Amino acid sequence: MVDSRAIDRIDFGLVGTAEFAQRIGRSLSTTGFFVLENAGIDAELLQRAYAVTADFFELSESVKQGYCLPELHGQRGFTPFGQEHAKDSPHPDLKEFWHVGNPDVQPNLVPVEVPEFSQALSVLYSQLDHCAQCLLAAIADFLGEPLNAIYQPGGDSILRVIHYPPLEKTTPLGSLRSAPHEDINLITLLPTATASGLELLRDGVWEPIDASPGSVIVDSGDMLQWRTNGRLKSTTHRVVNPDNRRDRRFSMPFFVHPHPKTDLTPLASCVINGDVKFPPITAGRYLKQRLAEIGLA
Repeated sequence: MVDSRAIDRIDFGLVGTAEFAQRIGRSLSTTGFFVLENAGIDAELLQRAYAVTADFFELSESVKQGYCLPELHGQRGFTPFGQEHAKDSPHPDLKEFWHVGNPDVQPNLVPVEVPEFSQALSVLYSQLDHCAQCLLAAIADFLGEPLNAIYQPGGDSILRVIHYPPLEKTTPLGSLRSAPHEDINLITLLPTATASGLELLRDGVWEPIDASPGSVIVDSGDMLQWRTNGRLKSTTHRVVNPDNRRDRRFSMPFFVHPHPKTDLTPLASCVINGDVKFPPITAGRYLKQRLAEIGLA
């Protein structure tokens, strides 16, 4: 197995430099992943967010279900265990989660049973969003394009608060905490999770990848791959089950979305010899199609 340290680790202190842009671009062009060191995410805030997250998921099913509103199409509030599945997977993922989105697009739900929940996650959302804007600017620099060529503000970026509970004896054979998939959005930022389990697929080999305290795992999603005509790669990854069935895991990926009217038609600068790999589509239409495929439409 290839050592996960082979994944490039880039210090956020380089932000704004040509080296920062080039290293991010090279990483997303090859593995589709890198680890951002010293990412500026407050460690105490992250621990507080995980603590209030645990408090929420320990509430009764009936209370949690009260925050699962069909009219929100899974984009706010609670999504029950086993509802989401990877595209084409025969099994649901072994997780439940909560979504916090852009409050300027749609109000967030507030779980009144856990008073500090919304405040902690709102601040974490803001810190991750700031970090994401810096990364997107670097990606645009790498591509030699203006930022608005890949990202237009006003999108509904999502902070997903995930609980992977202990495995049941009745867990179907072949089910995973998160089956192999690619992310839908532009880029994803994943702060340090409470346990290992994330793996990426590279050259046919599954490689574990973890973020040390203070760092963030970053990967490019399908929207960025589409817009760059495959130059920046959306890499398959998964979350495997633990050796100890009693262990649980929490993680908080931040999925960065552009404005739904953003054009994802491959950039001319990324098309070689007229080989256009993807047809024209908007970010909003693409998202709607993909959410339907994974059971969240």
